[in-house]
Amino acid sequence: MILLIIIGMAMVTMLPRMVPAFIVDKLQFRDWVNRWLNAIPYAALGALIFPGIMSVKPEQPLIGLIGGVVAIILAYIGVNVILVVAAAITTVFLLT
Repeated sequence: MILLIIIGMAMVTMLPRMVPAFIVDKLQFRDWVNRWLNAIPYAALGALIFPGIMSVKPEQPLIGLIGGVVAIILAYIGVNVILVVAAAITTVFLLT
């Protein structure tokens, strides 16, 4: 009985995720919709990262902001992601 419940829960979780993947692949969106959809991962990433930047050192949020600005500048230039993260961490470490 428990196995059936687990399988049922897996199906209920999987179907809403899989069905749109097959349907959206066949649809043609307008250009502005595609641009908007392409921006969602960056917006979500920003929403996940920004609170962490502000809480690096809660009594001095400027330190986290400086590390974030360093990361943004290096990423804009096109530096490797690992080096961007390492530079941001090093900046915050040197400022604390």
